[in-house]
Amino acid sequence: MANQKLHIVFASAEAAPFVKTGGLGDVAGSLPAALAAAGAEVIVMVPKYATIADEYKNQMEHVTQFYVPLGWRNEYCGLERLVYDGVTYMFLDNEHYFSRSYPYGFFDDGERFAFFSKAVCESLQYLPDFQTDVLHCNDWHTALAPVFLREFYMASPLYRNVKTVFSIHNIAFQGQFTDMLLGDILGLSHIEPAVRQLRCDARSINYMQGALNYSDAITTVSPTYSWEIRTPEFGEGLDGILRRRENVLSGILNGLDVNRNDPATDNRIHTNYTREDRSGKAACKAALQEELGLEVRDDRPLMVMVTRLTRQKGMDLVTYSLDRILSGGVQVAVLGTGDAEYEEALRYFERTYPGTMAARIEFDPFLSQRMYSGADMFLMPSLFEPCGLSQMIAMRYGTLPIVRETGGLKDTVIPYNMFTGEGTGFTFTHFNGDEMGDAVFRAARTFWDDKDAWNHLVDNAMSADFSWKRSAEQYMDLYYGLHPEVERYVPFVAEPEPQESAPATEPVEDKAEAPAALEPATETAPAAPVVETETAAEAPAAEPEPKATEPAEPAADAAPKAAEAVKPAAKKPAAKKTTTTRKTATKTTTAKTAAAKTTASKTTASKTTKAAAAKATDEAPAAETKTTAAKKTTAAKTTASKTTATKATAAKKTASAKTAASTKTEEAPAAETKTTTTAKKTTAAKTTKTASTAAKTTATKAAAKTTTAKTAKADDAKADQPASTAEPAAEKPAPKAKTVSAARKTSRTKR
Repeated sequence: MANQKLHIVFASAEAAPFVKTGGLGDVAGSLPAALAAAGAEVIVMVPKYATIADEYKNQMEHVTQFYVPLGWRNEYCGLERLVYDGVTYMFLDNEHYFSRSYPYGFFDDGERFAFFSKAVCESLQYLPDFQTDVLHCNDWHTALAPVFLREFYMASPLYRNVKTVFSIHNIAFQGQFTDMLLGDILGLSHIEPAVRQLRCDARSINYMQGALNYSDAITTVSPTYSWEIRTPEFGEGLDGILRRRENVLSGILNGLDVNRNDPATDNRIHTNYTREDRSGKAACKAALQEELGLEVRDDRPLMVMVTRLTRQKGMDLVTYSLDRILSGGVQVAVLGTGDAEYEEALRYFERTYPGTMAARIEFDPFLSQRMYSGADMFLMPSLFEPCGLSQMIAMRYGTLPIVRETGGLKDTVIPYNMFTGEGTGFTFTHFNGDEMGDAVFRAARTFWDDKDAWNHLVDNAMSADFSWKRSAEQYMDLYYGLHPEVERYVPFVAEPEPQESAPATEPVEDKAEAPAALEPATETAPAAPVVETETAAEAPAAEPEPKATEPAEPAADAAPKAAEAVKPAAKKPAAKKTTTTRKTATKTTTAKTAAAKTTASKTTASKTTKAAAAKATDEAPAAETKTTAAKKTTAAKTTASKTTATKATAAKKTASAKTAASTKTEEAPAAETKTTTTAKKTTAAKTTKTASTAAKTTATKAAAKTTTAKTAKADDAKADQPASTAEPAAEKPAPKAKTVSAARKTSRTKR
């Protein structure tokens, strides 16, 4: 399927801020918004409790109503919509089941939430413009939805592609009820596979067990907890099923609403502060001590607990160690309700240690925020803790947690290492009162004796990332894993603008490889191939420059060949060689069809051009080149001795022939004749210049200095005339005669 958003239905018995009794409400109130930000279309389904505030009820929009088949009867269900913080909430309305003073704790809870699970499945076909891809259920209250979906709705095309995810927030609450509900309420008594997978003993059924057997994927709220519940110690009787289905079981750590729990903006605390400036935290501590009736002292660590007073929260350890902790100089404050025995124990310690111990047996969300912000330490010694949000909130407010290494506490709190300074709190391993007391005093001693280490720990804790963004990405990976046919939706697609700058940098790199002095020559390179008769004299100056920008390897190979043309000119007979070359050029121009001589002329021009490039880069000739040059010098001497005055006449004819050839080239239709004539003329000019330069060098070393100097001047004058103008050759015989005479004198001297 094409790139598209997944459509997620998130079913929960509670969701903040509408209804909340524990951590489930926080998750359902925050995770859907993070999923929507990650690119999903999300609808949250919650019962419409009578306890929901009127300010929210008045904003609800009635969508539709339908009847839910429940056992032998049909129950009414209304569907009402409310958009809150960008997330769509659908409230399922049935006053018979949900018009109660509290969400849970009634004799018919099994029937109430069986209706809710069935209503969720039934409502999927009434959602406007919403084709559900994933149904995400949470805890036992919605555990029957995967069972109903598979047994009653999967035959419909609308439900065929719906995948189910079940999240365990606390495996201790499983939803066990009498098996009499199977037929009368659930309507599953005649479906043997369903009965077998729901029954937990001879007379009971287990809602959560059904979800574990029927769901496509199972998650828990922390990685460590996902491993713990596979053991008999923490599995609560379901460890066998979890081990059997461990291939679909994963742990995804819950997040925290970092915007709501921000000490810099929270208006529920005494004074706002930040990680960089924590001066306001001291004011919060003093205000909290005064509010709770404790001694206002900043030199005594204040440890607090915001919790349910149950054994699962470690209250056995607290009552065992509290006398030792209070007498050791640590102030303690506890907020919460729970078992009566723990409530009475806390009141006893408050009476015994006035000014040091404070017990508030109540639930006050505003006081809890003031305790998070004003305390130094937060105690959480849970027997087991699936995830836990309190320790995250405490760290967010710069209060260091003291926790037992279990479940999400182990995944979120990094124990303090006094040698490296790492950590975000203090931990202990075993469920033991003495071990817990030791951890408390490790924290207290750090508070008293090492303020730098303490401040560093507070900084680490406040810097920890507990946002829902990370968790939402993991859930999105899970959802798309259930739908491999759907291409993952990308909320933001990067524009391909950076690719446009890549080609612009490539020419710069190429130029950087060439010498800086040759860069202008590279720019004029395209003009070099354009050769015309009128501008043929300028070609020798342009051709060597492009050759200098050729790759290094061809230039190196050309160096020996170029040296062959340069080295023989180091002696006087080079002038004879130049004359011979001009004679060859003249004959070639007259014949026009001598292909062999034309090739030789082009080769000579190529060698001369490469010689100029080699000379510009100051490349030294190889030893083998010197030997070849010496041989050519000897051959040049032999040729010079045989040359007579006839060569002078040939030289005169050369100029006339060049002019005639130039004229004929303009008239000729063939492009090849024009290029050949111009190349030959250029070759003659280059050869003459090379010979002239070589003659000047030789003049300083030869014995007959005066004669050689005259010869060099004559050659230089002769070389300049063809390159500067195309006038008739009548003005050139005199210099040529001098050149011949000089050559004769040199030959006689040699003899």
